[in-house]
Amino acid sequence: MEAKEYKKITTKVLYDMKCRGEKISMLTAYDYTMARILDAARIDVLLVGDSASNVMAGHETTLPITLDQMIYHAQSVVRAVNRALVVVDMPFGTYQGNSKRALDSAIRIMKESGGHAVKLEGGSEVKESVERILSAGIPVMGHLGLIPQSIYKFGTYTVRAKEEAEARKLVEDARMLEELGVFALVLEKIPAELGKKVAESLKIPVIGIGAGPYVDGQVLVTHDMLGMTKDFNPRFLRRYLDLFTDMKNAFEQYRNDVKTGDFPNESESY
Repeated sequence: MEAKEYKKITTKVLYDMKCRGEKISMLTAYDYTMARILDAARIDVLLVGDSASNVMAGHETTLPITLDQMIYHAQSVVRAVNRALVVVDMPFGTYQGNSKRALDSAIRIMKESGGHAVKLEGGSEVKESVERILSAGIPVMGHLGLIPQSIYKFGTYTVRAKEEAEARKLVEDARMLEELGVFALVLEKIPAELGKKVAESLKIPVIGIGAGPYVDGQVLVTHDMLGMTKDFNPRFLRRYLDLFTDMKNAFEQYRNDVKTGDFPNESESY
């Protein structure tokens, strides 16, 4: 399917892409500079992920990042973007178990960051929060399968929904989220055949990360696919560059040039 040129990606455009059979590209963004490059590359969706907790702040999990920090990252990304749809993760503790807090958090994200939609994890457990956010006219992207904010509940980052009961619940939750009105769904680290089943049974776009090739689009963490991270090697990750090595070499060259007096030279001085 040849990619159609869209001036601006909206939730309606993503729906049209699925109808046309055009795959959706999605990557994470946390800052202005990277978001400008991603938007120039015509990536369809930029996810201001709570993975900033790991990638930008060095935390072991996504749990510590706050709503204020997510809004800061989202503001930086929104300033850079002309074409992409910007989706902002709602961090842990801002929507679970309290639908009023969920609505307040989503409104803050939309008003203060200028983002275009929010994303939250879970199915039936967060139904009331999803309903309440949608009632305010805020677009919601769902997230099922491996849900990193529940890492301590599951105790592992291994593939989800391999057992029949969990797979059945995932399908039921996916249909429920679609009926509630979410505009798209992320499926993380589930069997490819289950990803295919969900994508074929829903009208809304289904975007995978470790969910096989049969879904409607793919998302990766930008720093992972660029090879800036070295110690994270899941099967679903394709590294397009080895920036860790390239950047380290450049920094070492700069250090050596400074130490030897080679930098700055005459042409680099006033």
